[in-house]
Amino acid sequence: MADKLLMILANTDPGSAVALHAVFAQATVAAAMEYDVEIVLTGRTGRLATPGYAETVALAERGRTALDLIREAHEAGVRFKICTSARESTDAAMIAEIAEIVGGAYIISEAMDDATVTFTY
Repeated sequence: MADKLLMILANTDPGSAVALHAVFAQATVAAAMEYDVEIVLTGRTGRLATPGYAETVALAERGRTALDLIREAHEAGVRFKICTSARESTDAAMIAEIAEIVGGAYIISEAMDDATVTFTY
């Protein structure tokens, strides 16, 4: 049985609170169940790593944002990574919850590992 969950956000609309809520809630639950959970932002979801952006994505729950969900998932043990191709520039600032910058080879090798289950959004 796999013990790692790799969640790749490639096609999710980074401005869609509903879509993001589902992904981050699933990641938080998996981490609470003591699975090793990573979320990799790639494609346009890389915008979520830009300071100030995730705060603008408001949830239906008054006063909560996508950044709140990211922080909750991070506190539960979810590790956030960003793909080099999703960064606007190599020296761009990122939110504190981003643990690492990874490349396409990392994503492929993790996804192909028998101990990893991969979800894509």
